[in-house]
Amino acid sequence: MSLDTVVEDIREEARARADEIRSDGEARAEEIIADAEADAERIIEEREEAVEKQIAQEREQTLSSAKLEAKQQRLEARRDVLQQVRGEVEDELAALGGEKREELTRALLDAAAEEFDGDDEVRVHGRADDEELLTEILADYDGYSFAGDYDCLGGVVVESETSRVRVNNTFDSVLEDVWEDNLKELSTRLFDQ
Repeated sequence: MSLDTVVEDIREEARARADEIRSDGEARAEEIIADAEADAERIIEEREEAVEKQIAQEREQTLSSAKLEAKQQRLEARRDVLQQVRGEVEDELAALGGEKREELTRALLDAAAEEFDGDDEVRVHGRADDEELLTEILADYDGYSFAGDYDCLGGVVVESETSRVRVNNTFDSVLEDVWEDNLKELSTRLFDQ
């Protein structure tokens, strides 16, 4: 065998080996590219899912915030209406006059007087505008006297040092009790129609 043949065989073998290495390299490169593309698709899908989840979460938070704000505004509006209604009731009580005012004042004084049986001196306070009315009514009660003004819509505050009792039977206190007892029903009538 000649040297040229041996050289040619070695070259042939080297070319074959180079082709085999190149082929393996290309196959490995294609495999790496395929894996990288699969990873890229997986990462894109994960990111898209994360973004969609974040969008849904932010949408839910925004919706919840909007609902809460709307509920707060409704409650504030209801509170404003209730305050307006109460203000109107107070105005009507303050403006109440004539026989109706006398009748209510006498009833409140009678109820308070039950607490002062046998007391020698009972002082009655009332609204400044009602002094004349109270003085006239108190003429019917032994030991009772008008003791001065009390900041209220009407009615009486009755006290005695003997029994150390003080009874607040003002229109304000009665209104407060009635208001608290009937607030739910009032709200239902005003707002749940």
